[in-house]
Amino acid sequence: MSDPLKIAVAGLGTVGAGVLKILAGQRALLAQRAGRDVEVVGVSARDRNRDRGVPLDGYAWFDDAVQMARETDAHVVVELIGGSDGIAKDVVEAAIDGGKHVVTANKALLAHHGTALAKRAEKAGVALAYEAAVAGGIPIVKAMREGLAANRLSRVYGILNGTCNYILTTMRETGREFEDVLADAQKLGYAEADPAFDIDGVDAAHKLSILTSLAFGTEVDFSSVHVEGIRHVSPLDIQYADELGYRIKLLGIAGMTDHGIEQRVHPCMVPNDSPIAHVEGVFNAVVADGDYVDTTVYEGRGAGEGPTASAVVADIVDILRGIVLPTFAVPVGTLTAAETAPMGRHFGCYYVRLKVLDNPGVFADIAAILRDHRVSMEAILQRGRAPGEPVNVVLTTHETLEEDMIRTLNEIEALEAVAEPPRMIRIETF
Repeated sequence: MSDPLKIAVAGLGTVGAGVLKILAGQRALLAQRAGRDVEVVGVSARDRNRDRGVPLDGYAWFDDAVQMARETDAHVVVELIGGSDGIAKDVVEAAIDGGKHVVTANKALLAHHGTALAKRAEKAGVALAYEAAVAGGIPIVKAMREGLAANRLSRVYGILNGTCNYILTTMRETGREFEDVLADAQKLGYAEADPAFDIDGVDAAHKLSILTSLAFGTEVDFSSVHVEGIRHVSPLDIQYADELGYRIKLLGIAGMTDHGIEQRVHPCMVPNDSPIAHVEGVFNAVVADGDYVDTTVYEGRGAGEGPTASAVVADIVDILRGIVLPTFAVPVGTLTAAETAPMGRHFGCYYVRLKVLDNPGVFADIAAILRDHRVSMEAILQRGRAPGEPVNVVLTTHETLEEDMIRTLNEIEALEAVAEPPRMIRIETF
């Protein structure tokens, strides 16, 4: 058996501690599968005395993670600090410049600096591996980079944030309000004390920008992702969705269109009979459409100590086996700048909920605005009558341009009979 592969781990939170547990507990199995042992030669974190549920006595401790990346004789530096800049970026750059392979779970870092870091790693001849950065324990990076290598992909989409999926699932099952369910998610550890990155769609957008690069051979371009969160999804919308045969999911969607590549994260109504509709709770799912495989679906736990640490160790095992692949599936020099499709050119169906005064002529005014902007109505729902009082009216449309839909809603909102801003959710039939 070859000499051990030496590992240094920067960041000992939930995932970092999980990585140490796997490397210790599965040591014999990993050596059997890769033909080489693993040795942890350094660890670093902010608080040396914190109880992490894993013994640290046998590891060299570094207060400075960048120093560790520079000075240890590690072959691989595992970065689990997080954040798009600051020390996480410094650690990764120091490791690469020192000729060390990097394994990271840091989607924010890759979303903002992925192309530059990939270029740096390629020049140094080292791996920049990140299976754990997207969808936790689902091996989607390996699937897209290797398993689907014979395919041109036309679309990749999925549930990329378990916090949002848990909240939407619980709202549907219980009828409770968003804020109430969010508070429970925080108590259970599914949501952070400051949940904005999750519930506003930013976390999913980070992951989608990485998947887009893998799918289409483009430079990572987080700034081109259209991002909406789930704060404004109400139990009423979920109830109407169910009546119409849909479930509401926060999806990240990247696809080729006649106007360029769409990258968008937002709540969607998906048909009840679609595979992704039944992915519930904290689970993630990713769907990739290829020209030879057709549609492939990947589902599993998208976060947590075990699944994410498992994905980190999977990258370490590849390096143990001597596998060093292009970061985004192709040499960096062949990555192209993505031509981004404007969101206004999106062509699809829409759900719209209005609260309007139940007065004569209101529907005629709304219908006239729809006609003027070439928006064709598919169905309309109104429950009960309340003459002179606000009532909820739901309509769904046939496919139309988003820019026409937005103009339509702006004009409808300006009507005197409309009591609150319209709520719009895109319908995805896949």
